[in-house]
Amino acid sequence: MDYILLIIGLALLTFCADMLTRGCVGMAARFRVPEFIIGLTVMAVGTSMPELTVSAMSALKGSSDMAVGNVTGSNLFNTLIILGICAMIKPMAFSSENIRRDIPICIGASLLLWIATADRFFGISEVDTINRIEGIILLLLYIAVIIYSIHSARRDMPDGNAAPEDNSTPEMGWGKVIFFIIAGLGGLIYGGNMCLESATAIARAWGVSESIIAITIVAAGTSLPELASSLSAIISKKPSLALGNIIGSNVANILLILGLSGSIMPLTMGDITTFDISVVAGSAILLLISALVIGKKRITRFEGVVYIAAYVAYVLAIM
Repeated sequence: MDYILLIIGLALLTFCADMLTRGCVGMAARFRVPEFIIGLTVMAVGTSMPELTVSAMSALKGSSDMAVGNVTGSNLFNTLIILGICAMIKPMAFSSENIRRDIPICIGASLLLWIATADRFFGISEVDTINRIEGIILLLLYIAVIIYSIHSARRDMPDGNAAPEDNSTPEMGWGKVIFFIIAGLGGLIYGGNMCLESATAIARAWGVSESIIAITIVAAGTSLPELASSLSAIISKKPSLALGNIIGSNVANILLILGLSGSIMPLTMGDITTFDISVVAGSAILLLISALVIGKKRITRFEGVVYIAAYVAYVLAIM
């Protein structure tokens, strides 16, 4: 039954991801804002709801390593697997705003996570934790990042209120836009939870440890909405929507999800080490290197293969 539920969940994710993408593009056309901003906000937070649910519930139940491991693994899966797959399908171009603003914010959030969880390294405590004060700070920073990103994006437009990237996209009625977004997000969350529960049950039946489940199976399961939405965006020739979704989700995972979870209950790292957090920061830096040096403002198909290989190497290392 778990295998059947996993297949049903994946099918639901694929269908609802297309609905969400269409709804977000329709909203972008209605508000006359760039699709990247819609991806950064509506899609990023919406598709991060499975991570938020799992991490918040884990914090309430005292399973801190599950909360931190879920975010750590999700960010790695988002950057290395999802962008890797998307780039293999179609090379993805970076905008100047991605390079100047969005990727540095993602790197900053990753480095901040490393600092917040490196208590033993700095000699502050014998246990690495994210306390309530740090959680509140992360939440406030997330609000500041969203406000800054939207303001900066609008300021960079010639008239401050430019049309969406694809001006040929017909405007969708408000009722249809709202229905597609709500139904798409609801289906993604339900399908993501279905995949998560069935995959976790399968992993436990195989005898995999809880820490490995958190950083691999659970993280991959909660990242399936991002995968489905990004693939749908790529197929629909909306690469900026996919980039905005992934970068926005990574920032939301650290600042919003761990911020909220840490505010609910102080989080201890458990079996999640500074090495794992360092790899998260490294993956964000790798994205900037791809944009500036290797692919010259794009992620090529070869780089996509390298991203996926890096993720496989990391999983093999921690196992």
